[in-house]
Amino acid sequence: MALALVTLFTSCNDYETYGEKKEKERDAIKAFINDSAYNVISEAQFHSQGDVTDVNANQFVYLEKSGVYMQIVRKGCGSPIKDGENLNMLCRFTEINIEANTGMSNAYNNVFDVDKIYINRTGSTYTASFISGMMYNKYGASVPAGWIVPLNYINIGRPINDDDELAYVRLIVPHSQGHSIASQYVYPYYYEITYQRGR
Repeated sequence: MALALVTLFTSCNDYETYGEKKEKERDAIKAFINDSAYNVISEAQFHSQGDVTDVNANQFVYLEKSGVYMQIVRKGCGSPIKDGENLNMLCRFTEINIEANTGMSNAYNNVFDVDKIYINRTGSTYTASFISGMMYNKYGASVPAGWIVPLNYINIGRPINDDDELAYVRLIVPHSQGHSIASQYVYPYYYEITYQRGR
């Protein structure tokens, strides 16, 4: 009987509450920011800089509403997605689970297919679904909300001239803005993503 009570007590102590998992997530994000020497700025400063981040100063803006940290490396060619517009968007990315230090990427090898997203903008609301690619194969059609956050600040185009560049962002995405695995296990993820308008 005593052994059963000890086992039960140990099992109860092994269980992490949602609050404890969130605290662990916050600590992991904080450590990741400190280890990477990121300079976190406020939204007010971000807006005062013209909605850009200074990459040379390693700036990331903390977006309070979503909890996402964002660095805009390049705003990209073309134009923002217009209100009422539907389009296919092509993304290459690197994903790192900040807590587990595991990841995947389709950014460095053209053998891996680009991820294709169907997206619609209605007012300030974006509706998006993966159509194909690594993210679709691993997590399903639902696009992490964190991937949508940068669309308010970048251009989605296709390079035409030699000096045209794709929009490129770095993100720290909390579980609440992530995919199904992030939400289920309360994991934060780091992303590097390029965005391109499909044909």
